[in-house]
Amino acid sequence: MGVDALAGYQIGDFEHGGTIRTVLRTGTGPAVIVISEMPGITPRVAEFGRRVATIGCTAVLPSLFGTPGRRPTLGYSLRMLTRGCVSREFTAFMRRRTSPVTDWLRALAAFEHGRCGGPGVGAIGMCFTGGFALGMMVDDRMLAPVLSQPSLPLPFGARQRRSVGISDRDLEVVRERVDEGVCVLGLRFSEDGIAPAERFERLREELGEGFIGVELDNSPGNPWYISKRAHSVLTEEFVDEPGHPTREALDRVLNHLAERLLV
Repeated sequence: MGVDALAGYQIGDFEHGGTIRTVLRTGTGPAVIVISEMPGITPRVAEFGRRVATIGCTAVLPSLFGTPGRRPTLGYSLRMLTRGCVSREFTAFMRRRTSPVTDWLRALAAFEHGRCGGPGVGAIGMCFTGGFALGMMVDDRMLAPVLSQPSLPLPFGARQRRSVGISDRDLEVVRERVDEGVCVLGLRFSEDGIAPAERFERLREELGEGFIGVELDNSPGNPWYISKRAHSVLTEEFVDEPGHPTREALDRVLNHLAERLLV
């Protein structure tokens, strides 16, 4: 593990259904499950978790793949992506199916809610895990879901581009939760083909005003010189400067969590 990158975290385990995974925790207050992007809990993901803790929440980072604290490289990222695509726990290519790992994440959220207290829990999925926070809404404890550049199912074809990555049955429950007042926050860069615009359009169709889609301009010539290849809103492309679109996106996420969990 990259020890310095994980400074401030307590490292433990959580078991459910016969599966044990490493879990990192920092902070106090209601739990927020931070589900890392590929290739895993990188230094930037760990830093984002510390930012969540500063608002008065407990950041809980389960390690679903990769080595916690390891810096991302092209080779490392490709190896983790390949493993994720062939794993039965992640539905990388299938529409209308919730990834099986979501059941483990719901159990973790239930455990952390009991441990940390508060009105409920939040969850932030990123990239490969972006839609997992949506699937976790089947549990009434989930009050503050965030989908950051949701990329599953991989957008190979029109139907996959519009898919939200959960089963029809779970989507119906999500609609009911939204009707009850739960709000879903989504983030993506405007030119990001991995988290396609059609996916956000579908979420708006399904959830109406219950979905807030934040799309950051990274088109050619954008005033912030954000690369057209930008993908990771809250981590690798994050720029901690007042007024920068990624900083404003972070502030919206933290406000979303605070408004729903810190009551």
